[in-house]
Amino acid sequence: MRAPRWLAGVAVIALVLAACGGETTSPGESGGDGNGTTRDLRIVVVTHGQASDPFWGVVANGVNQARDDLGITVEYNAPETFDMVAMAQLIDTAVASEPDGLVVSLPDADALGASITAAVDAGIPVVSINSGVDAYADLGLLTHVGQTEFIAGQGAGQRMADAGVTNTICVNQEVGNAALDQRCDGFADGLGGVPSAVVEVDLTDPTGAQAAIEAALSSDDTIDGILTLGPTGADPALAALDAAGLTGEVQIATFDLSENVLNAINDGNMLFAIDQQQYLQGYLGVLIVAQFAQYGLLPGGGQPILTGPGFVTQENASLVIDLSAQGIR
Repeated sequence: MRAPRWLAGVAVIALVLAACGGETTSPGESGGDGNGTTRDLRIVVVTHGQASDPFWGVVANGVNQARDDLGITVEYNAPETFDMVAMAQLIDTAVASEPDGLVVSLPDADALGASITAAVDAGIPVVSINSGVDAYADLGLLTHVGQTEFIAGQGAGQRMADAGVTNTICVNQEVGNAALDQRCDGFADGLGGVPSAVVEVDLTDPTGAQAAIEAALSSDDTIDGILTLGPTGADPALAALDAAGLTGEVQIATFDLSENVLNAINDGNMLFAIDQQQYLQGYLGVLIVAQFAQYGLLPGGGQPILTGPGFVTQENASLVIDLSAQGIR
């Protein structure tokens, strides 16, 4: 795992230097003549992230920063809820508009495969971000930018086991999202035999999500570990522990970062958070597809570029808080 990450880092640095070294032309001017100029590219980004989720706001910040740094046109789209039919329609609309490149998340290859294949068949360079590491190559995408979700889940399980938990739940807000399912599966594997049950919640209803977690805790008073799969899942879980008087008694951890998550870690009320550096997913997704469309450059020969997992604990939480306030972490 270390070598690909190192090689990807070198390639990314080279791309950033190439991107920052060129002169940006005005819309409509020709470019890509080998002299460092950049023609006006239009790239469409389609993700499955809900607008209310702070995680996807950071992804969008990365997308927008790449847009500004490269001086190109980028359109960001996402369905209002986790809806694969709506997402496929957004991809179809993007393909019909004939962009210079397409960046997509890929939570369900079966549901989105036909739409993404249509983009590839049309000659549009496509990169997946965040989810899709197991499917991107089969669909003909250039590369994938993200983390290996099962391995990240394993790491969470191992850390929870090391903390001494004996019975756990994994709170999943999008059952059927392959990436999130893999997180829970990896968590169960990393626990090394410690029981783990999946609790499904609807994050469009935070009160209902909290109630579902409280019900799980009350139905089995031996539960002493909770993993949530994102900040909007962590908030109702923390509230459920507080309501049940179990804060500090039940270990809790989460994927991804938010202000509330970082404060909970810093205060000792959360064990850790897994950081997949989603800002880089948005930034690099746009950067890579733009450089390929412009120059035919592709880092790592199409191998996935790993942005995580990293772990934020009480020891390093304060170092991340400032960057989180800037919308970068």
